[in-house]
Amino acid sequence: MKIAVVTGASAGIGRELVLKIDRRATFDEIWVIARREERLAQLRAQCRNPIRPLALDLSARESITAYQALLAAETPEIALLVNAAGCGVFGPFAEADMDALLQSAALNSLALTAMCHASLPHMHAGSAIVNLGSNSAWQPVPYQAVYGASKSYVLSFSRALGREVRGQGIHVMCVCPGWVKTEFQAHAEHDRYIRYVDRWYTPEEVAAQTWTDLQKKKPVSILGAPVRRQVRLVKHLPVELVMRIWCRQQGIE
Repeated sequence: MKIAVVTGASAGIGRELVLKIDRRATFDEIWVIARREERLAQLRAQCRNPIRPLALDLSARESITAYQALLAAETPEIALLVNAAGCGVFGPFAEADMDALLQSAALNSLALTAMCHASLPHMHAGSAIVNLGSNSAWQPVPYQAVYGASKSYVLSFSRALGREVRGQGIHVMCVCPGWVKTEFQAHAEHDRYIRYVDRWYTPEEVAAQTWTDLQKKKPVSILGAPVRRQVRLVKHLPVELVMRIWCRQQGIE
């Protein structure tokens, strides 16, 4: 059985990636993973590939164990793994809820790591892994400290893993979009702490760019010339200056 696996599939970029994958490729099943089972079930009516909803909270270790058990029982070939699950906390670190911070770090970094580790034994030459990073991965981000750090981890991990599995014919790509308007922003209290956004992108735009870059086997996917220019610039500026500019843009200092 040849499958694709997409986490964070109930909304936002994850959902749009499911729809894009469904239109562009054929699988025996697409396994869609998120906490909200009813949202996952709705994808059945929108997709031509068979959809298998898996209601799992990947920040919980037992959910990873359940995923591993399902793989062991059905022994599918995973042609594509998309790790799009994530959450964030915006605002002063010292004032944030600790449980929310730890959940963000666990979901963005640890769950993604576990999904890759559990899935790789079921991947073969021609398979691919897509990990959702962020434009925040390229520099420390004050008032998004944990989120930015977790996405830096995703970028570094994806690059290193891609080098390790290249000889097996498995491709790894990290997606680093700029500002994307999704439910994530509301949960992270975006409007309360972020005052300046140069441009919003849509989940549909991110999904389209992701698919295009995956076909080209790019190691990193970045949507939009302004974001690509920013990434190049950040690489050459002192970290302290980058953080100072960010804080001034947001009216923090």
